[in-house]
Amino acid sequence: MAVAPTFHVVTGSTVKSAINENRKQVFDAVEAAYRLHAHADTVNPDSYFLRYPDKPRARIIALPAHLGGAVQKSGIKWISSFPDNTAENLARASAVLILNDATTGYPIACIEASLISATRTAASAALAAEHISTNPFEGTLSIIGTGVIARATIEWLLFRNWKFQKLNLYDVDPKEAEQFSSWARHQYNMQVDIHHRMEDAIVDGSLILFTTTTLAPYLADEKLFEHAPTVLHLSLRDICTNVILASQNIVDDVDHCLKANTSLHLAEQKTGNRDFVSGSLVDILEKKVTLDHDRARIFSPFGLGVLDIAVGNFVLETAISSNSAIALPDFFSNSTRW
Repeated sequence: MAVAPTFHVVTGSTVKSAINENRKQVFDAVEAAYRLHAHADTVNPDSYFLRYPDKPRARIIALPAHLGGAVQKSGIKWISSFPDNTAENLARASAVLILNDATTGYPIACIEASLISATRTAASAALAAEHISTNPFEGTLSIIGTGVIARATIEWLLFRNWKFQKLNLYDVDPKEAEQFSSWARHQYNMQVDIHHRMEDAIVDGSLILFTTTTLAPYLADEKLFEHAPTVLHLSLRDICTNVILASQNIVDDVDHCLKANTSLHLAEQKTGNRDFVSGSLVDILEKKVTLDHDRARIFSPFGLGVLDIAVGNFVLETAISSNSAIALPDFFSNSTRW
């Protein structure tokens, strides 16, 4: 007779230890999930957005997914984004990840997922950066929007052995940029320039990272990208249609990225086609797409739920093996039919 699986809870401190002590394995898990997705061994439905009429900047997003291969786990990430939290020194985003056994369908874990979410985003950005850059692992890094995701992305770029001559920062809130600058200097001894004009930060970067909370595109000056930088467009809505069309565009998944009025979705609406998208990150990894080093190369990842499953599953297995997951064997009080 089948027995319901033991349910585990994994706290944020345990998640942090599992990721920080096993970065190579986590990075490999993200890349493996991308490849499984590209070869149709995943299920990754559209994300679902809970919005508030009286708080248009706030939202909670549900990302269901199933990851096949050796993982064979399903689950859902439930992640909130409340930008006004930062005024109270509270993190903008918070999240949990529920993992399910793919054989019985039973939930097997509840995992604190804000770091998992930041990790899969930052690790995928680092993976893209080293494969679409003209001169990978070197240059100047410019960050537009100095929040948690920007910090996580720097950590993953440095883990992947990038050596930056300088870090350029711009944020609409100068205090945020100052705080980020202090962290980068003290944590990594980086040379940092804070710019009061976003345009100055952009033109001085060979690798440009957008991690803002903007709701609509605002960057329309194509000349800012004439130096053909690598652009990690993680916030998805900074760049205007004309700049998108003048650049080479790489996505994590075409169908997912071209929706919800992202910059690429607006470009599709304007042109009536998707010809401006060169391909996916896996197309780059498998050398199915030739990079154009005479134009800006923009990586726009909508964020796939299968990446959360990949990182979350690794964290869960690591936590269980180290006895740091909290087991709740009686979580299912009535799991038998009779």
